[in-house]
Parts: sequence; C-alpha cells; structure tokens
Amino acid sequence: MIQVSNVSLKFGKRVLFEDVNIKFTNGNCYGLIGANGSGKSTFLKLLSGELETTTGEITVSKDERISILKQDHYQFDDKRVIDVVIMGNTKLYEIMEEKDKMYSQTEFSDEDGMRLANLEAEFMDLDGWNAEPDAAQLLNNLGIQEEYHYMTMKELPVKLRVKVLLAQSLFGNPDILLLDEPTNSLDIEAIRWLEEFLINFNNTVIIVSHDRHFLNKVCTHIADIDYSKIKLYVGNYDFWYESSELLQRQMRESNKKKEEKIKELQSFIARFSANASKSKQATSRKKMLEKIQLDEIVPSSRKYPYIDFKIEKQAGKEILKVENLTKIVDGKKILDKVSFTVLKGDKICFLASDDMVKTTLFNILIGKEKYDKGTVEWGKTINPGYLPQDNNEYFKTDKNIMEWIGTFHDIKDETILRGFLGRMLFSGEDVFKKVNVLSGGEKARCMLSKIMLEEPNFLILDEPTNHLDLESITSLNKGLCNFKGEILFTSRDYELNSTVANRVIEIKEDGKIIDRQIPYEEYIDREQK
Repeated sequence: MIQVSNVSLKFGKRVLFEDVNIKFTNGNCYGLIGANGSGKSTFLKLLSGELETTTGEITVSKDERISILKQDHYQFDDKRVIDVVIMGNTKLYEIMEEKDKMYSQTEFSDEDGMRLANLEAEFMDLDGWNAEPDAAQLLNNLGIQEEYHYMTMKELPVKLRVKVLLAQSLFGNPDILLLDEPTNSLDIEAIRWLEEFLINFNNTVIIVSHDRHFLNKVCTHIADIDYSKIKLYVGNYDFWYESSELLQRQMRESNKKKEEKIKELQSFIARFSANASKSKQATSRKKMLEKIQLDEIVPSSRKYPYIDFKIEKQAGKEILKVENLTKIVDGKKILDKVSFTVLKGDKICFLASDDMVKTTLFNILIGKEKYDKGTVEWGKTINPGYLPQDNNEYFKTDKNIMEWIGTFHDIKDETILRGFLGRMLFSGEDVFKKVNVLSGGEKARCMLSKIMLEEPNFLILDEPTNHLDLESITSLNKGLCNFKGEILFTSRDYELNSTVANRVIEIKEDGKIIDRQIPYEEYIDREQK
C-alpha cells in the first residue's frame, strides 16, 4: 500500500501538485491519467522516491518492494539479458553477486563461512534457485526467444531491449508495480500477455498509458490528475469518462433548477418586500435565497483538438491496385508478390511483426521508396495524404508553426490560419514556436494539421497515435471514423483499430499476406484461437 498525504510539488513558481491525498491499496490496478504536462510520469517518480515532495509525505507499507519500468535501455549494455531481468529484484541480485564473488575466493575464513551461510539462507528465502527459470519464462512470454537470453543487452535489437526492461519490472512478484507506458513498442501478442498478467496480479499496480483498450482491460480504478489535484474513480477508463461526463451534466441540470428557483424567489421578494402583509413571507424567501448555492462547475484542463478530414474532390471508382509487389531489404524478401485492391469504403488495418515491413510498404505506395517487382496503380482521381511514423525530416528548420504550415499551404488570411491552428491547440503565441523545438505530441498535431489542410480523399497513416495524448487520440479516432474516403493504416491502439478498420491485411514473416474483409477485433480473436 502507498499512502500519499498532503503532497505538493513545485518547480520554482510552477505548482505541479498541491495537497494531494490518495491511497493505493493491494489487489488494485490504478490507471493514472491527465492532460499532457499534468505530471503523470513525475508523480510516478514521487511514488518511487526518485523525486522528493515539496511538502507532505509518501509512505509505503513496511517491507514492501517497489518495482519500476525503467526507460533507459542503454543503462545495461554490458549485462546479460537474463541478469538484467533478475536485477528487477535488487536484493536478490546483490546476494547472487556477493555469493559468486565469495565462491571465487581461494581461501575462506570462519567469518567468510558464516557470511556465506547467511547469504544462502537469504537466497533460499527469496526463491533464488528459481530466479533464472522465472526470468527466462518472463522473456519467453514477451516473445524473446532463448537464443537471446545469455547475450548482452547491446547485442539485442532495440525493440527487444524494451521488452527486457518490462520483464525486469515484473520479475520477482513485486509488492508495488509502477509502469510508465508499458505497451510502447510491444506487439499485439505481448500486449495481450501483459493484460492477462496484470489482471491476475494480486498486488498494487499504478500505470500511465495512452492505450484506452489496455486501461479498460486491466484497471480497477482511475486516478485523474487535473488542476494539480488527483481524484480517484472506481472502474476502468470508459467508466471514468462516462461518469465524469455524467457528473458535469448533473451539475449543469442542478444549477439550472437552482437558477429557476432563485429567479422565482427574487421575483417574489421584489413584488412583496414593500407590502406589510407580505413582508414576513418576503423575509422568509430572502433567507431561502441566501441558502441556495450553485455548484461550481470547473471545466477540465483537458483539451481536445478538432480533427476533421474534409475531402476536396471525391474519388472515382478506381482507388488503388497493387499486384505482385516484391521488395528485398538486406537480402531478405519482406514483401513477396503482395497483391490487393482497395475498394470504395475500405479502411484497412495493416499488421506485421516487424514495423519496418509496414513502413516500407507505405513508403512504396507514396513513391518514397522503390520496389523490386510488381505494379502499383493509383486511380486518377486519388489525392493521398500521408502521415509517416518518423516525421523528423519535416522539422529540420527554424521556421515557426505559422511559417511551417505556410510552406505547404498558401493561406494568405492569417485569421483563418490562426483559427485553424487554435482548433489544433496552437493558440496565442504558440503559433510562433520554432518547429524544431516542438515536443513529439506538438509535431504530431502539426502533421495532422498539414494533412487536414490538404483535404485528401485517401489517407495512409503509419502509427498515427504515436506521441499523442489520450485526448488527441480520442479526437483522431473520431475523425477517422467520420472520414468519407479510404484509409490504409497501422496502429498499436486497439480501440482505434477496432472502431476504424473494416478490413485487415497481415504481412507474414515470409512476405506474403493474409487479407480478410472483417473487423479488426474479429480478426484478432480468430488468430488467437
């Protein structure tokens, strides 16, 4: 259990948290949510002890071990993968290291013997003999095969290192588990396994995630950060969203009734306060009026961008036809005679175990990369809009946001442009920010702004939710559902995939495809059986 009592955190004049009181108890999984910059990751650092509070205190139940998902996968470059996982239980790993060092000695004193006996006893208490098998099982469950277990971290592909750090945080049944964006870079199978792991985990879990489906699956509570406070809700993310909306509606309706009552009393007082026979009644009404308190409706600090993909020209019957597309990268055939035709109304979710495969296909379709064999035929009326997974090349300039948009779209009226950018949450002086210093989320909103102004009738989106907060993802999800054109996209966001896609194309490891005209959720359920 973690008890947070009257906690405040200030950086100079900025107040991030103020008088926060909250208790996290065993057996529950808490989703920590809030707008970008509200302090979600910072709060996890307070809980772990990495940061100190300005005022107040955070207490952890005696002898409870906190485990944290680390973010720096270069930290353990020279360590073996299996050892990095076991390091999740610091005490056990230190005992193992000390034991190995002592056993390597050529001479033993009586004191050494006593020390070794104590170490062996502690090792047994911590289930040390099962450490390697348990670590290996975690790695296997996350899709890291045994051939990698005894390599050093620096020998692993980056996407596997992220999984190793996740295994490290889960190792040894920690009492309190702090996870900051645990599904980042995980494939579908790994996410599903993690969901089941956390559902069956009996201790305390606190998670920061932008994956709405993941929060809905694993969370028993939602801890909502807003205006430097944290409010606790029982239930998952959808329950929080519905209940917070319902509360706002109820407060508005309550205030409306109170305002009507206030007007009625004021009218009575105005009419009869000068009338001697009615003066007592008027005085009584005046006292009633003084007791009526309107509920203070505080709008959330969350801001939802307005994402709406309008179409300049409707597409004709012919959309896109791909035949026998073949692509070889570094001697490996990643696309092998791939053929598919995009039909009217298609919103296709692409799946592949390797991100590079999907990105390469999309780059080929927009003409950014060449292919080895096959044909790509676009309909003559198609005007595609493209959102790349890596957008860094677009921001290698010192232009501000207004100037940057101007390089793609000739909009003379600054008022129109400011209004548009305002709806994308770039208001006031924000439009003069240099684009090369923008955050990942701001760059993503810039790219979405660029595409919306192009008014394409076809969208190609490579991981469009990357760097976006929950509010922006929700708006993007709605915008894609409402889009009247065709879409090819890939995303790890289960909710977006489920609500947008009406067709799924999976590119297998041999470069061939499975093409099913069914919803995403149905496809995943079939493949898991």
